[in-house]
Amino acid sequence: MTELLSVDGALDAILARAQRLESENVPIAWAAGRVLAADARAAVDLPPFASSAMDGFALRAGDTPGTLPVVERVAAGRPASRALSAGEAMAIATGAVVPGGADAVIPLEYVVERDNTIDVGERVRAGAHVRPRGGDVRAGETVVADGTRLGPAQVGAAAAAGVAVVRCTRRPRVAVVTTGTELRSPGEPLGPGQIYEANASILAAALQSAGADVVTVSAVADDAGLHREALARALEQDLVVTSGGVSVGPHDLVRSVERELGVEEIFWRVAVKPGKPLSFGVRGRTLVFGLPGNPVSALVCFEVFVRTAVRALQGERDPRPRYVAGDLAAAIRRNAERDEFVRARTTLTDGRVVLEPVSGQESHMIARAAAADALVLAPRGEGELASGTTVRFLPLA
Repeated sequence: MTELLSVDGALDAILARAQRLESENVPIAWAAGRVLAADARAAVDLPPFASSAMDGFALRAGDTPGTLPVVERVAAGRPASRALSAGEAMAIATGAVVPGGADAVIPLEYVVERDNTIDVGERVRAGAHVRPRGGDVRAGETVVADGTRLGPAQVGAAAAAGVAVVRCTRRPRVAVVTTGTELRSPGEPLGPGQIYEANASILAAALQSAGADVVTVSAVADDAGLHREALARALEQDLVVTSGGVSVGPHDLVRSVERELGVEEIFWRVAVKPGKPLSFGVRGRTLVFGLPGNPVSALVCFEVFVRTAVRALQGERDPRPRYVAGDLAAAIRRNAERDEFVRARTTLTDGRVVLEPVSGQESHMIARAAAADALVLAPRGEGELASGTTVRFLPLA
């Protein structure tokens, strides 16, 4: 019997064949969720001028302590009409330009103001409450690096540094094909032996959360001709994800039809539970994943393997699964032959993430899985992972 491929071995094989897609220019206002294909560099110094960090008074540190006349009031966006002279102060708002000649700002609450003068009781440190020009980033420096997925903070940083357009990897175009004569769309009446199709919804939602565009979704019965037609269309995209039909039963047609269509199978079956029948292949630059039909198996295979591929196609610097540490609230029995991903709920206790496995871990129990927000990795081996053991888990979006 052929030894099953390890999870890490499968990830290595996927990443060896996932080539970064082409790039395109994207306006910064629409770039959230995209992955940079080139460094975003500051167009200006940030801040572009020395600015006040507080509402207060701009002055010269050497003039303190003492009583100073307030000769002007400076608002954000309206610089002072002249430089500050020795022995003077100017009222200043947060974010306003610190006038020439001033080297410090004293907050309002630290002075006594009367009749356009201020009394400063203590010596002020030079540079106090002044944001220096370029103190955040200098013009031409990298604000956000190539390979970074842009979130609100990264978009804001680029915009503040004057970046109007960023170069991003284009979104992967994905075709989803679900298989099974027994499947019906939600809302349709069920006949004998029929079930509602959930995997298309699972995969479309997961793909969108990973930054991909789901171009086509096809549901096909267990018929070779229908499989051939749907898969031929699907293979025009960057990525194909199928569910069902990858095992060894008489109605499992996906792998054989893909071979007819020129797909080179790289591996089939991985030492993971749920999800052992996972297949992966390529045709040209198109990546082709065959996921098991059980909904939880499809979900686990997506989070561990397909999400990694989608990240790699977009050029993320570290596309592999991003595990987080947490402590088990209950024991988990290990599988001797396969790494297992156990669905669990997370809570925060005394600053630590605690993981409570949900009841019903069978691969068809998608309704039970809805209560989970984590996939706990139980490495293969004998015995069990005791309650309180620190383990790694994947957060579920």
